Amino acid sequence: MRIQCQKADLLNGVNIVLKAIPVKSTMPILECLVIEASDQYIKLIANDMELGIETLVKGTVSETGTVALNAKVFSEIVRRLPDNDVFITTDSNHLTEIVCEKAKFSISGRGSEEFPYLPKIEKENAVVLSQFTLKEVIRQTVFSISDNENNKIMTGELFEIKGNELRVISLDGHRISIRKIELKDTYEEQKVIIPGKTLSEISKILSGEVSSLVHIYFTDKHALFEFDDTVVLTRLIEGEYYRIDQMLSSDYETKISINKKELQSCIERASLLIRETDKKPVIIDIDKNNFELKINTAIGSMNEEIDITMEGKDIVIGFNPKFLLDALRVIDDETVDIYLINAKAPCFIRDKEQSYIYLILPVNINVAA
Repeated sequence: MRIQCQKADLLNGVNIVLKAIPVKSTMPILECLVIEASDQYIKLIANDMELGIETLVKGTVSETGTVALNAKVFSEIVRRLPDNDVFITTDSNHLTEIVCEKAKFSISGRGSEEFPYLPKIEKENAVVLSQFTLKEVIRQTVFSISDNENNKIMTGELFEIKGNELRVISLDGHRISIRKIELKDTYEEQKVIIPGKTLSEISKILSGEVSSLVHIYFTDKHALFEFDDTVVLTRLIEGEYYRIDQMLSSDYETKISINKKELQSCIERASLLIRETDKKPVIIDIDKNNFELKINTAIGSMNEEIDITMEGKDIVIGFNPKFLLDALRVIDDETVDIYLINAKAPCFIRDKEQSYIYLILPVNINVAA
């Protein structure tokens, strides 16, 4: 194999496929990325058996071939090369030479026969949306997946398609995040659970351009994302997702409208008094159009008032401040509406169209305060 490409193009491709390289593996081949050079393209491939990524790199192929190289070693070499043309040559024993200006490396490679290439799937009925939309949907939901591997369902996000509507849902046992998107086309009804790790990695690769599209294909076991010159294939999480609609309620005893930035800044100030090991809630006291946020910890105390518009009953309720902040930080509206029932029932932050819904369970302030 003999190829030539710009360092910037090669490094960009390497950074993309690195997201599918496991930190540690009992199979050394999985710690490799494959360079595949054909008459038509230069392709980089990585696969950790749960997440697989292929991406094309611009360049010239003088001699076709493939080689598997340790991804960490190869990426560090490329990262430190001068910003110029990179020449990569592999001999019949997979010894690989990397040359850029006066820098010359020789590293041992291996054959790609053992490498688990991405399975071929039927590309039918693609769900199409912009890179901007997918990146935003992931940003606005992925923070509330669970990192507890004992409950696999909660480590993923539900992608639910009905007609021309895509609903994306995540939850971790303390909160639920829902985003609803209107699609340009109409599709058959389907539900799949996509690993949160995959969505986080896809979000980092997406350009976020409104004019650039993502095509998503679903099978019984996989989801395939195709955009720009990159293909991401992930295994789906098997199982039945939670019946979220049964947890949602339109009933409320108290509704407040509040400036989002003011509330967010206020909670961030209160959080300065919380140690990482503390589980102190912020206490919200709503009384006759008066909104007061209070906190009392071993470090100190704080209280602050914010102007609101209110309807309904007075209420005192406590929340984990991180959960409130996570939701507020991804809402772009200037004013948010918060719906409350009582001190032990979840609150809902949602807009009139319910294009976003954030459900957050309260903290028992009788015990924790």
